[in-house]
Amino acid sequence: MKSFVQTVFVFFFVSAAVMAGLNAKATGFERSRLLVDGQVFNVELALSPDERARGLMFRTHMEDDNGMLFDFGQPRDVSMWMKNTFISLDMLFIGQDGKIVGIAPRTVPKSEAIISAPRPVRFVLELNAGLADKLDFKVGDTVDGLPR
Repeated sequence: MKSFVQTVFVFFFVSAAVMAGLNAKATGFERSRLLVDGQVFNVELALSPDERARGLMFRTHMEDDNGMLFDFGQPRDVSMWMKNTFISLDMLFIGQDGKIVGIAPRTVPKSEAIISAPRPVRFVLELNAGLADKLDFKVGDTVDGLPR
């Protein structure tokens, strides 16, 4: 009986560990850290067209010190949407020089409305809704730690 209980325990322990590992890898995004006007964020990097298309879709929660950085490689006209994104976000549009050029606050979850950058940008940083206001992020603030 003791052997059976140990076997069951090991099975569930290993299963939980595997599931946790799969869940962590399920996103498949590289990670990095950014400094936005002195505030540190742990971000997932959406670098490829597939990663940028997937973004934060189907997520139901994100920690306040986390985010996702979309890197388009070079400045361009950028349009975003919230299709299949279940959490409201603040979108920070960032130029090649690391300066915030626009902020789309408190986006509407699952909306297919187009959210466009005010001018060509290289990056978009998505954070939990309300953080840009709470942390007083403004157009002209600097984002450090961006990919080169």
